[in-house]
This record gives sequence, C-alpha cells and structure tokens, in this order.
Amino acid sequence: MRALSPYLLAIIVAWLIAQGAKYLLVAVKQRRFDHLRQLYLSGNMPSAHSATVTALTIVVGLRDGIESGLFGLTILFAAIVMYDAMMVRRSSGEQGEALQKLIKEQKSSISLPRAAKGHTPLEVVVGALLGGIIGLVVFLATK
Repeated sequence: MRALSPYLLAIIVAWLIAQGAKYLLVAVKQRRFDHLRQLYLSGNMPSAHSATVTALTIVVGLRDGIESGLFGLTILFAAIVMYDAMMVRRSSGEQGEALQKLIKEQKSSISLPRAAKGHTPLEVVVGALLGGIIGLVVFLATK
C-alpha cells in the first residue's frame, strides 16, 4: 500500500489543525464547547485557507525546488487565495452583515442572506505561519 502523497498530506493536516484551532479558540473565548460549526465555517483565527496553501507551497518548494515551475504556480495560487480571503471574501462578508442589519431594521419579509466571513490580515498571517510550520514538518516526516 502506497503512503499518502506528502503534498496531499500537507493540505489535509494543515486544514485539520487550522480548523481545529478555530474551534478551540472560539470555545475557550466563549467558555462553551458547542461551536462545532467552527470546524467547517470560513473566517476567524487562523485562516485555514492560508494554512493549507502555505503548507502545500512549502512542501513543493522543499521537494521540487524553489526554481521549479510547480513552486512558482503554488506561490501564485497562495497569493491569490490569501488576497481573496482578506479582501474579496472579507468585503463581501461585511456587505452581507450590513444587508442583514438593514433587512432586520426594515422588518422586511425578505429572508436573511448568509454573510460568509473573510479574514483579517492577522488571521491570514497566523494561518500562513501555521501552514509554513506544518509544511516543514510534513516534508521532514516524509523525506
């Protein structure tokens, strides 16, 4: 039986750890452990998107070399994902929250839209740092 690809392993481990950390941080902050939705929702600390793309980028860079085309592609992919998390998704989430507030204030019969949360720059940086550590650990463990 073949072992799981280190590239896929980095993605899976980074996502699980980042999403688990979100759950734990919310649970500790609110002193309740019933926030299971944090295991799959977007937003909050740390950014799982940033952690997964950074972990993948680190493994690709260490295994295939930083001069490889694949490493260049993962750098571009990571930059787009992290920019989107901070700018596009965060902005659309803020707009969604404003719409929800307006609909409630107007006592409208329109159903409330979901406001998907994006990330603050700090959440993205922490996610990227976490992903970098996980990528390095996965690389060393699968050498």
